[in-house]
Amino acid sequence: MSGRLVVATLLVFALGGCSVPQWVPYLGEKVLDKTEPPAPVAATPPASPPTLQRTVAPPDQSVTDRVLAVVNNDAITLSELQEAIAVYRYENRERAVEASDALVQQFLSRMIDNRLQIQEAEREKIVIDDAEVDEELADRIKRMNLKDKDELEAMLKAQGLSLDAAKKRIRDELRRNRIVGRKVRLRVSVTESEVTQYLEANRAKLETGLAYHARHILILPEGGNTDVGWESARIRADMLRTQLLQGGANFEELARQHSRDASARDGGDLGTLKRGELAQDIEAQILALTPEAISAPYRSALGYHIFRLESKEALEGQGLDRVKSQIRDILFREKFDARLDTWLKEIKQRAIIDVRLDGQL
Repeated sequence: MSGRLVVATLLVFALGGCSVPQWVPYLGEKVLDKTEPPAPVAATPPASPPTLQRTVAPPDQSVTDRVLAVVNNDAITLSELQEAIAVYRYENRERAVEASDALVQQFLSRMIDNRLQIQEAEREKIVIDDAEVDEELADRIKRMNLKDKDELEAMLKAQGLSLDAAKKRIRDELRRNRIVGRKVRLRVSVTESEVTQYLEANRAKLETGLAYHARHILILPEGGNTDVGWESARIRADMLRTQLLQGGANFEELARQHSRDASARDGGDLGTLKRGELAQDIEAQILALTPEAISAPYRSALGYHIFRLESKEALEGQGLDRVKSQIRDILFREKFDARLDTWLKEIKQRAIIDVRLDGQL
């Protein structure tokens, strides 16, 4: 039996009670203290089968079942904590994750939270029937590429685990997900007005990367940086704009004749640009236009510009729908996290929690 498959078994079953509900938008991406998730296990197995080492204490049977915390008469043992941290360190072996006091505390805190949620499910009389457990078990067998339940049972037995214990973990996980759904998710909603408000407040950021196509004519002040030179440039720019608006002049031809920018030979074509590529003030002048509109002369440090917007991408149609869906998920997650934190604080306040971890594991 490969070490990689053994680890997969532990991940699917031994840590079931520490998982995050998968139906919650984006949740499951954050681990413990909301840091980025660990990198996935490499596709290529190690040269020799890895073994899971006890990372926070020697494998001394006399201390394996030491109680680290009691949550309303429900004990959390050292062996459970060791198992969780061992698998987590295996997943992150390339990052050299150390079993520090902080990591141990984070795992224990998460396990306490999970126990409290399961106890709340019991208090709410949430029952998971055997059919639901069997369905989830079958799904995990499929994900692990095992033939059937017998192969899974043999693998679990080889690791000192039983199928009944695995089923209990699955049942607890489903109960916890159910109570979180009832107490948190069903009490969170995002309105269309909230989505619209977020969209307008963050439109510039959301539009980053959208493309636009523009042309321009650059008129330089003659005679150097003098008031007379700048005024002369402004007058000439005004005259060119008048020709474009009233005389039907061709923008590209005027750019070739009068523009002093390198783009003149291409009819003033600036090409297709991504938002953020040009100076902010220049880009603002261009994007304020509607397609085919011509700007009033705009003075920059170089001279006077006349812009013509050819086209621009915008948040509309299917693109807008996708952005709104993402915003809705973002707002839902923010509300969900806040509601979950509040609920956990409430159940902790009425719970009796005795933490016996003294840092000497």
